[in-house]
Amino acid sequence: MTRFAMVALLTACAAGGVLLALLASPWWWFAAAPFVAVALTGVYDLVQRRHSVLRNYPVLGHLRFLMEALRPELQQYFVERNYDGRPFDRDTRSIVYERAKGVSAEEPFGSERDMDQRGYELLVPSMAPLEVPEEPPRVRIGGPDCGEPYDMALLNVSAMSFGSLSANAVLALNTGAARGGFAHDTGEGGLSEYHLRPGGDLVWEIGTGYFGCRTRDGDFDEKKFAEKAAHPAVRCVSLKLSQGAKPGIGGVLPGSKVNAEIASVRGVPEGETVVSPPYHRVFSTPRELVLFLARLRELTGGKPVGFKLCPGSRTQFLAVCKAMVAEGITPDFIVVDGAEGGTGAAPLEFADHLGMPLTEGLIAVHSALTGAGLRERIRIGASGKVATGSDIVKRLAMGADYTNAARAMMFAVGCIQAQRCHTNRCPTGVTTQDPRRARALDVVDKSARVTRYQQATVKSALRIMAAMGVRDPSQLGPHLLRRREDHGRFRSYAELYEWLSPGELLAGGPEGWAADWRAADPDSFAS
Repeated sequence: MTRFAMVALLTACAAGGVLLALLASPWWWFAAAPFVAVALTGVYDLVQRRHSVLRNYPVLGHLRFLMEALRPELQQYFVERNYDGRPFDRDTRSIVYERAKGVSAEEPFGSERDMDQRGYELLVPSMAPLEVPEEPPRVRIGGPDCGEPYDMALLNVSAMSFGSLSANAVLALNTGAARGGFAHDTGEGGLSEYHLRPGGDLVWEIGTGYFGCRTRDGDFDEKKFAEKAAHPAVRCVSLKLSQGAKPGIGGVLPGSKVNAEIASVRGVPEGETVVSPPYHRVFSTPRELVLFLARLRELTGGKPVGFKLCPGSRTQFLAVCKAMVAEGITPDFIVVDGAEGGTGAAPLEFADHLGMPLTEGLIAVHSALTGAGLRERIRIGASGKVATGSDIVKRLAMGADYTNAARAMMFAVGCIQAQRCHTNRCPTGVTTQDPRRARALDVVDKSARVTRYQQATVKSALRIMAAMGVRDPSQLGPHLLRRREDHGRFRSYAELYEWLSPGELLAGGPEGWAADWRAADPDSFAS
């Protein structure tokens, strides 16, 4: 049957039903209505010019779009195995959900992972394991120029803005952080009442848009910044240079999400798409960056100040290190974001091809700071697909002092990895400004889940360290993390990567690093 014949048949059936409803009985409308709707759809499909599939297969062609819409759910629930889903596999999501609910996260019958596969990683257990400490250790954030140091937890809420997240999601995260005694990064969207109301410790992130501390034309406003940084809930300030999901471009908040409340918090027009510029206006060289960080710390009254980046060029980061050495100024912390991406929507090419993965980026930053003789003054946070206790331990072994999690915290408040974060149609109310969808997220219930998840995950990390014979995170090192190279050989991270000794770059350094160190210019970001 041709497409025209099918539409003609449907139209005839619809017309017959309408005639019977008019001439015989109104009950025929129940039979006629579906035929009328399908017939009108078929006629529209034939005359429209946007979709070739619908012109060739009127009505039936809609099944293609239906299956395409259902594909992510079908893939997630019926196709993928427990350990091969992306970005987070089912095993990882399940362990977060179970810990958030307070359910035992243990599994019977052994691992499903292929331990013979190249790239498989293991942590080295000890023949003399230790008792698990009752209280988790904390990391002191604050260098020699910091007047109000902060003790950071091993796992914290990573940067997610109000606007990207719903008000209820922000409330749940901050309430959970307040109860659990860990930090909550605001993201670059500004300080909202939902960040401040519960009383959780905040890391206020300042991005290229300077939201919450910007002038009308988008410049940095020192007065507004100082006023808000003085709030007792603001414990640290983080300057965002780049993020893992999209290094090199600014963030985008669709206009459909920019309601009056968000516009007020950010200082932008209501209903208009907000595009953060890819670069900062207040500095253009490594030296100016370092001086600006010192100015921010001064404006905060001495609170810890640092920056976040997704590393790319080792030479560029070494240029920042040279500027620190030259000026005698260091940030209190640096957060390394991995190119594995995060909660922010990004062009596929950026998400797939720009920036270093967290492992390489973290090791590069740690080694650069060590080689420049700066590591003891600066704490390093790791952010990128941290979800389990083993993730925390691995990142600490690679050189981090603490970790941040974004997507795992979203799972704790109900995210199901539907990957509709940027559409304003989040099915669980986490990443939407639609009040009808956001109301589905119960703050009391979800905030308790955030606290339980963080505490259980940190406890898991401590149990792993105890099994490795490690009393304190500072005792972890790359020799305790190993990767399978082939079927007969594991190599430790101490062997796989080049690790610098304190101050080694100042004395020249190994050949590869020495060339990059010579090329690094404290007055230019050129690679």
